[in-house]
Amino acid sequence: MKRKLNCILLIDDDEPTNYIHERIIEEVGCTEKIVAIQSARQALDFLKSKTDGAYPQPDLIFLDINMPAMTGWGFLEKYRELDKDQQGRVIIVMLTTSLHPDDERKAQSIPEVNRYFIKPLSPEMLQEILEEYFEDCL
Repeated sequence: MKRKLNCILLIDDDEPTNYIHERIIEEVGCTEKIVAIQSARQALDFLKSKTDGAYPQPDLIFLDINMPAMTGWGFLEKYRELDKDQQGRVIIVMLTTSLHPDDERKAQSIPEVNRYFIKPLSPEMLQEILEEYFEDCL
């Protein structure tokens, strides 16, 4: 691997799912930092936060659809309203349990969504994403 991603953000209300996905990402060893957040609102707050004068700007976001209070769809609406420096140069992957074809079609119609996968994340899925969007990390 040439370089690691700066940060991968997991947005999923299910703590065990986040834990499993963190372990898979660590196993692949493709990022310096993994941030797991259990709500869309908290994820938006994270993206708007500054550390040492800089926004976190994750390289990759894994986003669940079905979450309480604010769904993944709601997150995407608010994400579009963020300043470009808060958004970063991020790849967004919907990672969901939804098998409903309408959800996949909707995701494909949203320019900010790069890919759509059914949970759980696997090392093979992650490798596919890295090959497609982050070839300098291989």
